[in-house]
Amino acid sequence: MPDNLLSRSWRSEEQIHELLATYVSARAVLGLSLVVMQVLPWFVLRRGEPGASLLICGAYAAQALGVWLWPKVRTLVRGRIDMRQWWLTIGADVLVFSALHALDNNSSFNFAALLVLPVLMAGVLCTWLPALATSAAVTLVMLGVALDRAAQGGDVAGLLMQSGLAGGGLFIITLVAGQLANWAASEERTAFHSLAMARQQAELNRLVIDEMAEGILVVDAQASVRVANPAARALLAEQGEGDGPEAPFSLQDRPGWWMLWRDVERAFSSGHWPPVGTDLTLTYEHHPPRAIRMRIRCTQRPVASSVSGAPPADPQGLAVVFLEESSSVEARQRQERLMTMGRMAASVAHEIRNPLAAIAQANELFMEDELRPDQQLLGRIVADNVERLKRIVEDVLEAAPAGSVASSVLDLATETEAIVQEWCRTAGVARSPGSLLRLTLPPGPVGVFFDVHHLRRVVVNLLDNARRHTASAPEAVWLGVSDEGVAHVRLWVGSQGEPIAPDVERYLFEPFHSTRSRGTGLGLYICRELCQRHGAMIDYQHRPDTSHPNVFSVVMRRAAWPGAR
Repeated sequence: MPDNLLSRSWRSEEQIHELLATYVSARAVLGLSLVVMQVLPWFVLRRGEPGASLLICGAYAAQALGVWLWPKVRTLVRGRIDMRQWWLTIGADVLVFSALHALDNNSSFNFAALLVLPVLMAGVLCTWLPALATSAAVTLVMLGVALDRAAQGGDVAGLLMQSGLAGGGLFIITLVAGQLANWAASEERTAFHSLAMARQQAELNRLVIDEMAEGILVVDAQASVRVANPAARALLAEQGEGDGPEAPFSLQDRPGWWMLWRDVERAFSSGHWPPVGTDLTLTYEHHPPRAIRMRIRCTQRPVASSVSGAPPADPQGLAVVFLEESSSVEARQRQERLMTMGRMAASVAHEIRNPLAAIAQANELFMEDELRPDQQLLGRIVADNVERLKRIVEDVLEAAPAGSVASSVLDLATETEAIVQEWCRTAGVARSPGSLLRLTLPPGPVGVFFDVHHLRRVVVNLLDNARRHTASAPEAVWLGVSDEGVAHVRLWVGSQGEPIAPDVERYLFEPFHSTRSRGTGLGLYICRELCQRHGAMIDYQHRPDTSHPNVFSVVMRRAAWPGAR
């Protein structure tokens, strides 16, 4: 019989090992029980004499105990039972129980019933061919014993009928046991798969929840917090407590959480919560109160009480509590309002351009005439304010959201040199040793992905800011280009002015934030937006140990350029 016919392929190695170990243990117990049942009538009741049945039972008990004590019998080969294991267990049972059934003709014990055990285990452990072969072998043994007893004067028809029915029952047992084992193994495999998927989903949920900036609590009706992500623990933590309390914990543990639990309990009772959430204040012992925006979603609807009619909290329900600092919510809302205002301002600025151009043209025509000194002064005032309005309009239009802009490949060294020359002419800065500006460019071309007009806007803005906030000293402003790894190039503008205050630094690249009364607060914001359109990044660093401590850097993507390093 081939080894691959002895175990069902749909059952795992662990399942076969457990079934085989249980079967081996049961055989040892059964062998000892057979010996006791053979010895007890003769030793206690002094009935009969021990015969061949006792010897067979003793040998079977010894064999079963030996197999039970021999670990190698329970060791599977390639995940299935082999021929050696089959003969030591199922085969031995068929031989021993058949001998007992054939020899003990006048015994009060019905040894034929024991033949069900190897048939049953063959149906569970083996494939259909060896299982049915085991049933056929046992059936032939029973028919042979029936014929032997009929030859000794028994009822031939009755004995053969009894043996035939018993053999048919054994075949049915084999089929049913195999199908049940197949179904149980399939269910177990499905359960293990479902459990693995559930664990994987739980781990993914945990990772997603932990990475969320919004605090999340999962609370039951008994105020027990089952899950709390780091953001929620930080909001609930006392000063000096570190990362906050670890779940599970109760919202009733601290008085400062009382308002939070009150609202959660109210949500359990009503079964719903306003979608926009509500504001509450958490109090702490060692630091000021904290304003919190809370939203709640319940997993179970309340069950109406049969006594009072009030909807009590469902003890099996859970509430998902979303926590966020009110200041963060307000900042996000303020940013959304600013974006809306920016789009509206861009629309207004676009409409202002034509009337502004008409005013500028009319003023130029007015200035061509012979005017008195006071009229000339008024004309110059109009021209200056028209130019200021034009710059404001251009800033607003640049700050407005734009679609995707295709980046071109340009030589950063050449373009920067041209932009610096134009800026020096416009700003009245000399290009000579000891001048305000120091320029450091690589000797060869440097290819980057950007846009020429956008690069000019960024460089001019950074140079204007550096000049405005530094002293008029030689080389007080330093512009340079250097490598930033293999895939990027860095353009930087350093100045010797006073460091930027921390409360100003955090808003450097935010729109409409300016330290000048006549500023729009859009310059650095526009620089950031233009850099992001081309995959670049702009940043500010304060380097106190250098000659130019205030440094604005623009890191751009390197591009292939003929002759570039």
